[in-house]
Parts: sequence; C-alpha cells; structure tokens
Amino acid sequence: MARLQPDDVACWVVKTARPAEATVPGWRPGQAATVSRCLRRSYRLALMRPGAPCLLWRSGPDRPGVHALGELAGEVGEDAGGPVVAVRLTLLAAPVPRAELLADPVARDAEVLRMPAGSNPSYLTPAQYAAVLGSLH
Repeated sequence: MARLQPDDVACWVVKTARPAEATVPGWRPGQAATVSRCLRRSYRLALMRPGAPCLLWRSGPDRPGVHALGELAGEVGEDAGGPVVAVRLTLLAAPVPRAELLADPVARDAEVLRMPAGSNPSYLTPAQYAAVLGSLH
C-alpha cells in the first residue's frame, strides 16, 4: 500500500478495548474529556496535527464501533512507553456500531474495519468520515 498523504486523512482513529467508563471515570454522553492514547511509531505520526478530527473506536466483542468524536489536542509526544497523543473527545449518546459501518458501501472499506487488529493510529478517508458522521444517532 502507498504511504498516506495529508489529503488522504480526514479523521484519525484511535482504538481502545475498554468501555468508556473505564477510559474516563464518570464520562457521560455529550461530555468532553482529554485522554492520552499510545501510538505505534510510524511515518503516520508526522501527519498528525493538533486540531485534526479524531474518533475513538472501541474494538473487541463488546459493542465495537465509534464511541466518541473529537480532535487531536496536542502534538505527538513521547512517554516511557513510546509515542503518545492527547485527544479531546466527546462521548456519543449512542455509539455507531461496527455492523452498521460494515453495511455501508463507503465505510466498510475503512482500515479499522479491514484490519481490526491494527495499531494506533488508523484513519478514515474524507468519504469514510462523512459516512461515519452520517451514521450518528
């Protein structure tokens, strides 16, 4: 696959297997929270810019899908475990289920759906991001 270019990425995708209440204690729908997410070292990190759209994808068997929307809240940094980025996310009242996105002719080709075991960050193209936004409940 060719390397991503800035125009290929409409939204960054960061993943978690944890439920929202474990990610941010007391997190409620409609409430924004800033969290730090671990990233895999790759050329993609140089494409990430503060303010860029971002979403939180919950992976695994329990309610997989889009659980929060927001933006990158800072530059990619480093901690003891490697690259990290702060994201400011607003928890959705109702997640966008993985099954719903798999049924969408545009969204179903998203990297996070084709390669669910992939590492952070993943991304959505402009058309895929529009499909996700159109699926908000």
